[in-house]
Amino acid sequence: MQNDLKNELHNVLSGKSEVRFGTIIQAIACYLNNGAQTSSAVEDEKSFKKQETKILENYVAEKNLWIRDIDFSQYVSEGAEQKVYLKDSEHVLKLNDSIYYSSWKDYLYNLLLHNYFFSDTAYELKGFTKDNDVLYAVVQQNFVSITANTNLESVKEFLTVNGFQNNRNNDYVNEELGIILEDLHDENVLTQNDILYFIDTVFYITDKFWLD
Repeated sequence: MQNDLKNELHNVLSGKSEVRFGTIIQAIACYLNNGAQTSSAVEDEKSFKKQETKILENYVAEKNLWIRDIDFSQYVSEGAEQKVYLKDSEHVLKLNDSIYYSSWKDYLYNLLLHNYFFSDTAYELKGFTKDNDVLYAVVQQNFVSITANTNLESVKEFLTVNGFQNNRNNDYVNEELGIILEDLHDENVLTQNDILYFIDTVFYITDKFWLD
């Protein structure tokens, strides 16, 4: 079962299988993956991401993916990695600069993994914007109304059943899949009518993920 799941996830990340709101994310990830071939000589992580960002910005301009109509007066909150704005009564917009990731491609993989595992709160990539010369992905997500505080033991039980083991604090790992899932505290997993909604996840893939 795990091997079947791993193969399916490989197909999702490579664009061979569909996932909710995945088309544009997969297209950009594949574009960056192809572009990275020319950047393989860049050893410094910071320099690589800077070069990757330029490649991404060129793609955004070519495909007309710049977002220029964000209503910044609808500010809700922000964390280390993103700013949140209310779009309407049913959706929020999140601006993420991929600071948690060494590459934009890894951030996009995170979106695809989230959309695969948690389709009810799937991210829809609307485009990109810049603020103070920093590039942000603009994603839309369903708004979740909280009806109760989240029990982190319930989160742990749910993830354990689904193959993720708690390895420290609110971080989890699936050793068989080669996937790390972090930062699942009670502000990133909400409870509505006794159902858990994972609204902010941080997925990482390890080298083991790509091994057969």
